[in-house]
Amino acid sequence: MAHQKNHDYHILPPSLWPLLGALGGFIMLFGLVLWVSPQVESKQPWMFLIGTALVAYVMYGWWSEVVREGNTGDHTPVVRIGLRYGFILFIMSEVMFFSAWFWTFFKHALYPMGPESPLVDGVWPPEGIVTFDPWHLPLINTLILLCSGAAATWAHHAIAHEDNRKDMINGLALAAVLGIFFTLLQALEYSEAGFGFAGNIYGASFFMATGFHGAHVIIGTIFLLVCMFRAMRGDFTPEQHVGFEAAAWYWHFVDVVWLFLFASIYIWGSA
Repeated sequence: MAHQKNHDYHILPPSLWPLLGALGGFIMLFGLVLWVSPQVESKQPWMFLIGTALVAYVMYGWWSEVVREGNTGDHTPVVRIGLRYGFILFIMSEVMFFSAWFWTFFKHALYPMGPESPLVDGVWPPEGIVTFDPWHLPLINTLILLCSGAAATWAHHAIAHEDNRKDMINGLALAAVLGIFFTLLQALEYSEAGFGFAGNIYGASFFMATGFHGAHVIIGTIFLLVCMFRAMRGDFTPEQHVGFEAAAWYWHFVDVVWLFLFASIYIWGSA
């Protein structure tokens, strides 16, 4: 009785996951610098790969603990509210992250730098740059991602309002498959690019913005697949599905970012 829980909060025990995560992130970043730095003669990716593996291990182990906590009753209504607020703050930080890439693209598009003056005499897109036709692969990818978001919404409605696990699994599977198609078409588009990453500000801005979005699509696809496998083993109920809500919010955020990318970089930026 002395240790009986009489509150709605979850008091976490001491954990090594934050320390291991910080260590893995440092090794990954330091290894990436050594790998790509022009001042380093022996460019080896091993330190970067070791850091990446450590970060992946921390993500798997830490989130596995969170899943067990939710399945054993530690995620009370108060805790679930905190988890939702935390994920909303994470999405807000992602919004600011992508705002930086939109900022640099608009800055150089509105004030292109020419060879004789830092602010005038430039053209956008720069001379020699052959931009993508926004109404070909980019439009197809837009439709694919929107359909994937609709499938994720279907899955959310199935579990939250109908307690229909079968439709939830089908919706998640469809959303993930469409996410994979999006990634494959994005890779095909990159292979056909008429410009590179280095040597011009258009290519650098384009590949940084769309490349980071592509990385988020891959992460979001994995997120959806994990939720699908959890649903197949019996996780999630109409009352307890915060993990899937986070995945759905993340996926819709990826959708919205792509719409802004499509409208600004592909359509407006290539005009």
